[in-house]
Amino acid sequence: MSGAAPSSEPQKLTVTHWLILIIASIGFAFDIYELLMLPLILPTALAELLPYAPAGSPEFLLWRGLMFWVPAMGGGLFGLLGGYLTDFLGRRRVLTWSIVLYAVSAFLSGYATSMTMLLIFRTTTFIGVCVEFVAAVAWLAELFPHHAQREKALGYTQAFSSFGGLLVGGAWLMANSMRDSFPAIAMPGFLESWFGSISGDHAPWRYTLMSGLVPALPLIIIRPFLPESPVWQQKKEAGTLKRPSLAQLFSPELKTTTIVTTLMVGLSYGAAFGAIQQIPQIVPSLPEVRPAIAEALQQNEEKISKVGKAARAKAAAKGENDEAMLSKLEEQAKESIRGKIARDVAGPTTGHLQLSQEVGGLVGRFLLALLVVSVASRGRLIRIFQMPGLIVVPLVFAVFTVQNVVFFTVGTWQISLLHLGIFLVGLLTVAQFSFWGNYLPMVYPVHLRGTGESMAHNIGGRMIGTSFAALTSELSAFMPGENDAVRVAYTAAAVGFAVYLLGFLLSFYLPEPKEATLTES
Repeated sequence: MSGAAPSSEPQKLTVTHWLILIIASIGFAFDIYELLMLPLILPTALAELLPYAPAGSPEFLLWRGLMFWVPAMGGGLFGLLGGYLTDFLGRRRVLTWSIVLYAVSAFLSGYATSMTMLLIFRTTTFIGVCVEFVAAVAWLAELFPHHAQREKALGYTQAFSSFGGLLVGGAWLMANSMRDSFPAIAMPGFLESWFGSISGDHAPWRYTLMSGLVPALPLIIIRPFLPESPVWQQKKEAGTLKRPSLAQLFSPELKTTTIVTTLMVGLSYGAAFGAIQQIPQIVPSLPEVRPAIAEALQQNEEKISKVGKAARAKAAAKGENDEAMLSKLEEQAKESIRGKIARDVAGPTTGHLQLSQEVGGLVGRFLLALLVVSVASRGRLIRIFQMPGLIVVPLVFAVFTVQNVVFFTVGTWQISLLHLGIFLVGLLTVAQFSFWGNYLPMVYPVHLRGTGESMAHNIGGRMIGTSFAALTSELSAFMPGENDAVRVAYTAAAVGFAVYLLGFLLSFYLPEPKEATLTES
């Protein structure tokens, strides 16, 4: 495969081309699989690992924020280094080792016995995913010199990212429904003195985390045998490949591109993390879910009382004799188990909404892949998705989540207004992720492609964008509402509208790419 100047004719696809496209599609799918599982597993993980910190308590809010924020910060910083290494060492080598890192980390996170342990492994998983994505996009873009062929290859392979969301939603539903059929998860005996024992040995959140290892295995085996980027390899062998430099991203020629894309990618991710991924926190407040939760709490009233009394007795045994403190600890324990019961009841609805959002995202990605070769202006293209989002996002989160209407029921599915709304939000938001995968390789030269993409995706997206999850969590404490779930819904509406508006305004400053940039060194 030649990586010379841009071609006027599309090249004939070989078996190697098709293998690369298939592997890239699988890689994109399971990158998203890893990233999107956190909102699904976090409520039950918090309930198990923080048994005396009920939802809404300071400790609960602190760890919920940290679990979104710290992995994003680590992924952003190390992802930027990974982008530099992608330009310095080559696309393929960085791809392979980043996959190893996130696959092993995903598996080990299922053995977490503390929030600290879970946080560490989620951070290393995030780092692997952040590095892998940038290397994969640069590698894929450089394999196709023909403009339309390259745009289609990037657009359609990235569309498979939404299958990752569908798969993780399905994995979560399977883990909930079949957990008793799976082998129990236990900490190896020789490690218990170091890390402690696992109490939730059939916990669905653990199976969901560990499932991230399975799809990565064929990628680890196959990718080392795939070719290096021909453009990068030719320049490396000819000695014409310039050394990458972070400072060059802020040169007069690239400064506007770097700043605008970093901010806009961050805002695209902000819509996903500040609004969409708050759905698991919002579901317990839905009108159709509240009665089921109330019934489950009533049925488990005796269990809740026993948990509270056990917490009181444990505190008294440690020397606590203040009645007010004992009562507080007892009530906190009760509230914690109530929260766990509520989240278990809400689990299927959460999974159904996750699948609706991912189907919308899948449609959005394919729609972007169709439009990218027919809409010449990149600014106009992204505004096709931003403008309706200014109305849809706040409407869905501020209205549909608290005044939901169920249209009809199919089996265990209650198809509602919120299902339709979250489908549209997914379509409008996720399509923008594919937009950046197509746009960024075209605005940076070969020796800065990984570094530039990494600045936008990892500093803008992973660090700035994902921090909106923590922002929503923190702001929800000050938002009016009858309970934590409603407050989160209103906050998500405000955050979603704000990031869409800012992104729309910045789109008018987005530089148009130049085809010649593809092979510049």
